[in-house]
Amino acid sequence: MPRTRLAPSPTGALHLGNARTFLVNWALARQQGWQVLMRIEDLDGPRVKQQASLEAIELLEWLDVDWDAGPVYQTSDLEPYRQALWQLAARGLAYPCNCTRREIEAASRSAPHADEHELRYPGTCRPAEPTPVAASDVELDECGWRFRVPVGEQSFVDEFLGQQQIDVQQTVGDFQIWTKGGLPSYQLAVVVDDARQAMDRIVRGNDLVTSTPRQQLLAAALELDYAPRFWHLPLVRGEDGRRLAKRHGDTRLVHYREQGVAAERVVGLLAEWCGLGPRREMTAEEFAKSFRLDALPGDDVVFAEQDDQWLLDAR
Repeated sequence: MPRTRLAPSPTGALHLGNARTFLVNWALARQQGWQVLMRIEDLDGPRVKQQASLEAIELLEWLDVDWDAGPVYQTSDLEPYRQALWQLAARGLAYPCNCTRREIEAASRSAPHADEHELRYPGTCRPAEPTPVAASDVELDECGWRFRVPVGEQSFVDEFLGQQQIDVQQTVGDFQIWTKGGLPSYQLAVVVDDARQAMDRIVRGNDLVTSTPRQQLLAAALELDYAPRFWHLPLVRGEDGRRLAKRHGDTRLVHYREQGVAAERVVGLLAEWCGLGPRREMTAEEFAKSFRLDALPGDDVVFAEQDDQWLLDAR
């Protein structure tokens, strides 16, 4: 049976943009008979907010989004990630690096970067040739680790965006796979988990499209059975064009629930953003029956003050 995951990260509260992506993922799963796993991606160290994972689960249940397995928590067992790192290090495909962001920024001021949050790593600590490192040679938690990215473009077909070609070495360079804090990075953890949990349908925001070739490179280096289909969906942005955040007002689902807004009201707004016609109150079940991928607008959605007002008007 095809399998997908709902994977909230408890680094902050779920907002309307997160909810739209999760709702579409869930609707596709229910329409096409995919199994849904709830996976809490709680590896982001100090950014993880206490109780945020429980709140995310409660809010998705409030919207009437369900799942077939889980929740599973990434922090419950770090050993699979450690084994993956040592497998790469033993083949010279990963190397220690303690460069700080400030050092990377100073060394790569004119270099291209993947997005507003990520600088291209200039290769400061990269060995001239792949250099195997044994587990006994260095303490895992004493340093960060980077993956040795080959030269050349990676290509894949996205089910929503179409053909994609990305040169990982030119955009982000050798990316981090293990932090100085002793935790796997998002890229490594997601690949290990998607492979061992048999994920073959991945639906997420288009801000992660540049992560796909990185994850494909890691999976190939780890010799994993990994060939999922991808759907990278448009984001919800503020009127300034930036990704939805606190600067755009309080768009958290918990805020609207606390204000007495009905879940059907929220789903109705998300449905309009998904091309299902003028906004009206709608249940998640109605959304799943009505949703069509070919009706989903290709451009990012803009959250405006009138959207917030519409949600609050029916209290």
